[in-house]
Amino acid sequence: MNIVLVEPNFPRNQREFARALHEVGATVFAVGETPWEWLDEQLQSWVDHYYQVGSVTDVDQLRTAVEHFQSIAWIDGMEATIEAHTLPAAIVREDLGIPGTSVRTTWLCRDKPAMKEALREAGVPTAASAAAHNIDDLRDFVDEHGYPVILKPRDGAGAAGTTRVDSYRELLDAAATFGDTESIAIEEFVEGHEGFYDTLSVDGTIAIDFASHYYPGVLEAMRNRWISPQFIATNRVDSASFYRELRELGERVNEVLGISTSPTHMEYFVSPKGLRFSEIGARPPGVGCWDLYAAGNEMDIYRAWADSIVHHQVWHVPSRAYAAGIIALRPDRDGTITTIDGVDEINSRYGEWVIDANLPVGSATQPVEAGYMANAWIRMRHNNYDVLREMLDDVGRTVQVHAE
Repeated sequence: MNIVLVEPNFPRNQREFARALHEVGATVFAVGETPWEWLDEQLQSWVDHYYQVGSVTDVDQLRTAVEHFQSIAWIDGMEATIEAHTLPAAIVREDLGIPGTSVRTTWLCRDKPAMKEALREAGVPTAASAAAHNIDDLRDFVDEHGYPVILKPRDGAGAAGTTRVDSYRELLDAAATFGDTESIAIEEFVEGHEGFYDTLSVDGTIAIDFASHYYPGVLEAMRNRWISPQFIATNRVDSASFYRELRELGERVNEVLGISTSPTHMEYFVSPKGLRFSEIGARPPGVGCWDLYAAGNEMDIYRAWADSIVHHQVWHVPSRAYAAGIIALRPDRDGTITTIDGVDEINSRYGEWVIDANLPVGSATQPVEAGYMANAWIRMRHNNYDVLREMLDDVGRTVQVHAE
């Protein structure tokens, strides 16, 4: 099969999608923003044809690249694995008659108010939400649902641009930060534990799945420097009763939104009102989460994805041997990271369970809200989920990142 891959070079794990497609026998047609000669030899060896554009999110440039590929060979599929790339790719696919996730499904997985409205109409439990075009819309929503509320971009990924609002003054201040944006999403704030459920579907059926948990919730984690936040992929998906309900929710969401052959990343809350859907993307999760799934389940998840695209079948079976998690280690201030204390102590206690780490002494710090992999981090796995949680907590207490 001839598959177009959008942006094989950045971020770093994008190369794994090119590798996997190559290994399962696809001819890889890649379109990216990096000059060909800047790609390393290994990545070049996995890419058969390459077309450079100024921006892969520009529909016209992306269409021109794919039309060039179509002049060379029949194109069987086109895949984008980054949130911002999915809708341009879907538009070009439909324009040029290439199979894949539809524009409608991709748009519903990007536009949060439309996504939740479609799911509420289908009876899926979600937080109340709306598209707000002005301050009157925001005020009307608050009058109906009360504080606190969440404001976010309609097509944002993760916690990017997301703000919790607890008063009218905060509502005005937060609304002002969105500038000339035509509309934003406003949502009921859902109290409770936050996690995510990720799937790889083939022809509308979930082939493999994974579930993860945040400690603490993303919004709190991304706003407080003193927190060393974690997320952990559980190995209890097949054994604990809660995951039966989560799987049923995920299957229903995928069905309503029209997911066919695609990875998905679905956020959820366990609130006093029960399990609630939060949002979904028709793409893999970010921040290296697939690497945790691979380490915890002793499988090549990228190859499983490539098999789903090329062969419409997934042969890999997750072992559920390990829970796997990451802890973000924040610098004590902005500046340059000068020292990281406690690493030797952690390695002496848990070295056999460490997957990998990023300890960037000498590097400039990144903002706390940049995410779990923005500064220092350690990834670990263990066959007991509760033990892994205790280990990661110990890492957070022991490892200190200093900057000046």
